[in-house]
Amino acid sequence: MNLIIGPLLRYVGEHEATIWVETDEPCEVEVLGRRERTFHVEGHHYALVVVDDLEPGSTTEYEVALDGKVRWPDPKLDFPPSVIRTLHPGSPLKLSFGSCRVSVPHDAPYNLGANDDKRGREVDALYALALRMREGPVATWPAMLMLLGDQVYADEVSPRAKDFITSRRDVSEPPGEQVADFEEYTRLYWESWEDPVFRWLLSTVSTSMIFDDHDVHDDWNTSKAWLEEARATSWWDERIVSALMSYWIYQHIGNLSPRELRESELFTQVKAADDAGPLLRRFAFNADRRSGAMRWSYCRDLGGTRLIVMDSRAGRVLDDGRRCMMNDSEWDWIVERATGDFDHLLLATSLPALLAPGMQYVEAWSEAICDGRWGKAAARAGEKIRQAVDLEHWGAFGESFEKLALLLEEVASGKRGRPPASIVLLSGDVHHAYLAEVAFRREAGAQSAVYQAVCSPVRNPLGTPERAFMRAAASKPTAIVGRALAHAAGVRDPSIRWRFTGDQTFDNQIATLDVDGREASMQIEKTTVGSSELEQSLQRQLA
Repeated sequence: MNLIIGPLLRYVGEHEATIWVETDEPCEVEVLGRRERTFHVEGHHYALVVVDDLEPGSTTEYEVALDGKVRWPDPKLDFPPSVIRTLHPGSPLKLSFGSCRVSVPHDAPYNLGANDDKRGREVDALYALALRMREGPVATWPAMLMLLGDQVYADEVSPRAKDFITSRRDVSEPPGEQVADFEEYTRLYWESWEDPVFRWLLSTVSTSMIFDDHDVHDDWNTSKAWLEEARATSWWDERIVSALMSYWIYQHIGNLSPRELRESELFTQVKAADDAGPLLRRFAFNADRRSGAMRWSYCRDLGGTRLIVMDSRAGRVLDDGRRCMMNDSEWDWIVERATGDFDHLLLATSLPALLAPGMQYVEAWSEAICDGRWGKAAARAGEKIRQAVDLEHWGAFGESFEKLALLLEEVASGKRGRPPASIVLLSGDVHHAYLAEVAFRREAGAQSAVYQAVCSPVRNPLGTPERAFMRAAASKPTAIVGRALAHAAGVRDPSIRWRFTGDQTFDNQIATLDVDGREASMQIEKTTVGSSELEQSLQRQLA
């Protein structure tokens, strides 16, 4: 028996850690003397091993054994041992983040730019990070990697995934060469995580994850009209059920602490089932059809830093007359966890809350038009524009945007506990990176430094025309036109202001937050065509 995927180092706290694996047969998985039987889902076998009694601030090498035989590390790989590095309350924290990573090989032509070969995706930023880590001291490694969506692309599969799909069904029938079912999702995850370099990275850096649209389908849940159209197809129910049950297995359960796993009735039932496929299928269908049936958002304490990861996709409210990023109970849960005394508060959401001001106004205008502000004919045209141009970020969900803006103001002004030194929104999705600084009304009395930090893509760069569009979207003329459009549709100015602190950056890239006490800084590093070296493109002191 062997490992198919893994090990993945997932949750890491001061005393506990979890290790996730997929195996090719049912077996007992052992890590550092802790054993766990695999659970079974439709022919696939998984385990999440909890390692406890670790010392805070310690570094512990580990191996993975299946039924007593060591299967990790792979002796053919020239990498340092996989380790668990526990948190220490008073120690500095290094957290890297990014989103949007397509799974294609790392050699030519895929490591070239699109101008060199249409298949070119440039050099994978996480691949470059892993190669640098291999040569550098452990103290320079990130303690945590936050993957902010599009870990797999179900609607734009790689050549290898396409070959797998065409080998098992007729792609002339919908959904064609896109992912159709659970088995094809398992193939996507294997392809995304099986590369030896990336595999070592995931085995030794704690990862937290959240989905975005391409994990399911482009523009997933962008509007009620989009959702009704998707549900009317012959293939959607199988797609969404397979997407959510595979996400729960491959991504979500690893986000949870050992205590949360013990308290999860679903996790307990899945482990006890002979085949948990039917159970997870019922769960996934219910989670899709009922907003609030499942909370995908989660919270982590990283020393003096609190991280709240917010689902801005699956739990949306898309009713006539009301559009929200999440239902009221989930928002109340987020507000409760944003209340307290922290040195720093990180709010992670795959979709940026703060775009270039011009685009923010255009998205708010789009929401007003689609809601009928200019009549039914304009609403129908507005819906087509919304879907064509991806006008689906927080600015297009005005109620949720203003709730978030108010929460930022309340936390920054000390109304929800001691003001943190910094509040940083972490996001991806838009295939470029930037840092925006937030300003509040003077009477608000904000004491925290507040930023929107965006880093995307890890590996899926924009072409030259799209980069020109993004630069134009951030220009002053676009801001003037966007504001005029929004005002003409009766949209008010946002209750907060923000400005980019530097230029947008493109190419494949990874961002890193460095936190030490109440000080914090951020840097963005990118790869260049033909090179596996990371080069700095932005460096800012945040607090």
